[in-house]
Amino acid sequence: MKRIKIIVERHPDGYVAYPLGLKGVVVGQGDSYEEALSDVTSAIRFHLETFGEEVLQVEPPILEAFVAEAGVEV
Repeated sequence: MKRIKIIVERHPDGYVAYPLGLKGVVVGQGDSYEEALSDVTSAIRFHLETFGEEVLQVEPPILEAFVAEAGVEV
């Protein structure tokens, strides 16, 4: 089993989730955190079935992911 880091964003109209460290674009969505996570997990499985395990071979691997904020003058 491969562990994949997933970002889940909350928006006014629901949640969006996407994995880090995969080749290609994979996105899931849902009305709740759990629904978005389930949807993106299913999308990752489909992506792997379609394109093979080489989509997991991203160099360098992501060791940790952080969320940060920075002030930008507009």
